[in-house]
Amino acid sequence: MFKRAGTPLLLAVMIGLGVWGDAAQAGPAFMHTGGRTTQPIGHYEFCQREPGECRQKTPKQAPIELTRQLWATIIDINNAVNAAVTPRTDMEMWGKEEVWSYPTNIGDCEDYALEKRRRLMALGVPAGDLLMTVVRQRNGDGHAVLTIRTSHGDFILDNLEPRVLAWSDTDYTYLKRQSERHSGAWVSIDDSRSAIAVGSVR
Repeated sequence: MFKRAGTPLLLAVMIGLGVWGDAAQAGPAFMHTGGRTTQPIGHYEFCQREPGECRQKTPKQAPIELTRQLWATIIDINNAVNAAVTPRTDMEMWGKEEVWSYPTNIGDCEDYALEKRRRLMALGVPAGDLLMTVVRQRNGDGHAVLTIRTSHGDFILDNLEPRVLAWSDTDYTYLKRQSERHSGAWVSIDDSRSAIAVGSVR
């Protein structure tokens, strides 16, 4: 349904049409990722329950083309999931921390991101362009968001922010994310934008 990157002058056209709105970014368009790192325990256990979601392999290729249609779809899905799910902590829902699952009408941050990922994949966005991502908030708390890789950079779908922002326009410290080549593997993120100390995550 959606195309790979490659349309010349697409960014200029989209800006001229007013499609991007708040999404125009001033910082680096793409995250700088490093080598393999530990998989969050919540994602590991999610993979045990939903093995098909964590065996997706994507060949090395350019990120998906950010067309006017795709941008509208991203906005719609981000808004729809944020509106449909009421925030609850894992402790409130399950009596323990780090339970990653698809939400019903309630969910924690990673549940919102998983549902957005599932809906975008169902519409044809490759798994390698939809990456679960672990960040640290300014107050030191851990948080999970969904990164979508596009021809014009990495954008963040977040249950704490109604807008879809370029990753470099958010206030988070980025720690690690799913590998773009294999959905069951995780890679580190070198977030040189921030001076916030990065602690350990599970």
